[in-house]
Amino acid sequence: MHTVAVLALDGVIAFDLATPIEVFSRTRLPSGHAPYRVRICGAGETVDAGAFTLRPPWGLDALATADTIILPGRDTLQPVPDGVLEALRRAAAAGTRIASICSGAFILAATGLLDGHRATTHWAAAAELAGRHPRIDVDPDVLYVDNGQLLTSAGAAAGLDLCLHLIRRDHGSAVAAHAARLSVMPLEREGGQAQFIVHDPPPTPRGSLLEPVLSWMEENSARDLTLRDIAAHAGMSARTLNRRFREQTGTTPLQWLLRTRVRQAQHLLEATNHPVDRIAHQVGFGSPTAFRDRFRRVVGTTPQAYRASFPSPRP
Repeated sequence: MHTVAVLALDGVIAFDLATPIEVFSRTRLPSGHAPYRVRICGAGETVDAGAFTLRPPWGLDALATADTIILPGRDTLQPVPDGVLEALRRAAAAGTRIASICSGAFILAATGLLDGHRATTHWAAAAELAGRHPRIDVDPDVLYVDNGQLLTSAGAAAGLDLCLHLIRRDHGSAVAAHAARLSVMPLEREGGQAQFIVHDPPPTPRGSLLEPVLSWMEENSARDLTLRDIAAHAGMSARTLNRRFREQTGTTPLQWLLRTRVRQAQHLLEATNHPVDRIAHQVGFGSPTAFRDRFRRVVGTTPQAYRASFPSPRP
């Protein structure tokens, strides 16, 4: 039987902790047999989970005999207890599969095992993870990343996506589909976590030389603006404008403009019943096809699927 060890440390997020316990414990093979044995492990006698205190039946030594280790999310400001990182490194060296949910990626990152790999975490913590661990390629737009032995997922419900993916890897789509039905969850969700990111306006560097032109671009984003138009308004050459944008926003003027239009489209898809083609025109895209292509590239799903996830009010 495949042993899944769920590591519970102080500050653990209860939702992330419960997800693998429930999903793997309830999985059944066509024969009716349970393919997984779930063990809750800790670094001490008790674990502070916020609303309750947990007494893990197993300690860190149980990680050595696990086939899969799950690292639920936790408070990223909490220190990792002594012995945890080394136990994870030893398990990885022995071939154990290790998967993190949400901010559990910070524990896995601290081992050094993710260096040089692509990984994800909750979109709100992605910048922090990338800042702490620059050798990791942090992708904030996906629900999970499978590197084979090491896997990471985004936050909250993405932990379900990850667990179902692991079940499908182990036992095929039929068993995973049954587990998904028990969880009242689709086996595969369209898009990535980019569709759940709050569509705040792109950041404007306050006090920078670009602040006036960024504000102007946002106000006029529905117009057919060219690089020459933007440069003329900024009072600089196109080459200088591109260089300033790279330095202060990390992107080009036209890429910044396209992302602004997509964020405005997200708002209209949520707040109105306007047809998708009308929204494409409203936010400044030259054609519905160009809009759909750019929307999928930025958000990770189609405008129609996004609207289905975030229904607009009925007329």
